[in-house]
Amino acid sequence: MCNKIGTLLAGLFLLAQGTAAAGPVIAEGAQLTLVSDDFAFTEGPATDSEGNVFFTDQPNNKIWKYGVDGKLSLFMDDAGRANGLYFDGDGKLLACADDKGQLWSIDPGGEVSVLLDNFDGRRLNGPNDLWVAPDGGIYFTDPFYLRDYWDRSEKEIEAEAIYYLPPDRKQVVRVAGDLVKPNGIIGSADGGKLYVADIGANKTYVYSVAEDGRLSDKRLFTEMGSDGMTLDAQGNLYLTGKGVTVFDSEGQQVEHISVPEDWTANVTFGGEQRRTLFITAMDSVYTLEMRVAGL
Repeated sequence: MCNKIGTLLAGLFLLAQGTAAAGPVIAEGAQLTLVSDDFAFTEGPATDSEGNVFFTDQPNNKIWKYGVDGKLSLFMDDAGRANGLYFDGDGKLLACADDKGQLWSIDPGGEVSVLLDNFDGRRLNGPNDLWVAPDGGIYFTDPFYLRDYWDRSEKEIEAEAIYYLPPDRKQVVRVAGDLVKPNGIIGSADGGKLYVADIGANKTYVYSVAEDGRLSDKRLFTEMGSDGMTLDAQGNLYLTGKGVTVFDSEGQQVEHISVPEDWTANVTFGGEQRRTLFITAMDSVYTLEMRVAGL
């Protein structure tokens, strides 16, 4: 942790000078706090009904839990090289299990069920991030990032697309296939909008969601891509990459949160009141207290 002290202090200095703490979404006097830098690469934070945050350390093939009590504990070893995570309405942790191109459902005891492992009989490129709609349907992105732990080197599916798995889990549907490299994904509280970052084109789009789960009315939200993303209760969208950049519902930037790492991968709201921003960045995880709550 000592090797991070200089950069962390620099980040805290920026916060104290008002680049983040004086903004509209951050709590008064809040400081970016390093929780731990004992990982290889952190990703996929997701919050359960109690406010505990689960996140992945993909190179080490583990899922960790950051409790509302501030304690870290290992939730799962041999975690399918999980990337993006999201909790469903039944309290099961859904995971983009990148190792074999699968979607997993993990019960609280760590028991795994494979929800999906192909599209039209072909192996998925590598499920990356996902969002569960209010009706239980699952949207996920499927970019191709060649992994050194794979036993393959080429795509079976040419398109790097967005897919939808309906609540009955019977038939997965490709709902968008015209993106370069879709990555982060999140939907609005009412399920009517879906935000998707095309990190390959450095753009983020918003779609309208129909009752059958299909997407329409694709619109450019901002000229910025993202790795992971989240929304707060006011409809602000949080994009990642170089720190965390916050946009209002009209696509105007309202905040930038500096993070003293080369790359910020993902972000979510946790804690009992959902007012703690949890940030995964390189080998580290950080928290920041907010004046707004997450969805």
